[in-house]
Amino acid sequence: MSGGTAAGLGLGGVALIALIVLLQGGSLGDVVKSVINSGGLQTTQQSTYEPTAENEALATFSKQILASTEDVWSAYFRENRIGTYRAPTLVLYSGATATACGTGQAAMGPFYCSGDEKLYIDLSFFATMRQQLGADGDFAYAYVIAHEVGHHVQNLLGTLGQAHQQMARMNKTDANRVSVRIELQADFYAGVWGHYESQMFGSLEDGDLMEAINCASKIGDDYLQKKAQGYAVEESFTHGTAAQRMRWLKKGLQTGDIRQGNTFELSDNQL
Repeated sequence: MSGGTAAGLGLGGVALIALIVLLQGGSLGDVVKSVINSGGLQTTQQSTYEPTAENEALATFSKQILASTEDVWSAYFRENRIGTYRAPTLVLYSGATATACGTGQAAMGPFYCSGDEKLYIDLSFFATMRQQLGADGDFAYAYVIAHEVGHHVQNLLGTLGQAHQQMARMNKTDANRVSVRIELQADFYAGVWGHYESQMFGSLEDGDLMEAINCASKIGDDYLQKKAQGYAVEESFTHGTAAQRMRWLKKGLQTGDIRQGNTFELSDNQL
């Protein structure tokens, strides 16, 4: 398997598997090789699956948010002469699904695979957000999707591939530091989307913003490690602290300017 990388466990993977993985001494910053490049909207099911009314509503909502990100990023790329925005594919699945980055499982949470430019979401993750993390609300869910689209933007700009190439040459601690910058920038891009979504459609209110910020506060490495084991190990951080994730999300919401989101230029203290 070669040719692409998986990204985007920042909201999905951290939230769902951190408590188990961290206790076992694992890391969420794995770089997985991949092939395949395709498109289209599809739903992958590994067994007979009858969606509940709630899942039907979440599926519709997820498609609407993805459509909004396409509107925002297409306009942004065009107006800033970045090029033509190529929208990612949304794959909704239940349990497990084959991807260009290996087998995707519900326990991974939402993730993005650059090998096929697809976002993979098992809708049961939103229930986990609500029940286990106390992160609920439409804009909190939208933040999850916008964060993964942020990885797609990184991929289109070449940032994601460059960062993963660097990580492949580094020791684990240094690679984790690069991973943090990848995830914080995806948070920033999620904020940029929110900035223009509000401008274009006037759809965001103060309560919506608080939902996303609350979600960001619950998926920081320090918060999750302390919850899992009672203490945090900074060298093992792969997604950033709760404070950092909130800060970069807010910065994107406030500025709407991707030029202000180069997390790779900053020292650890500046993040």
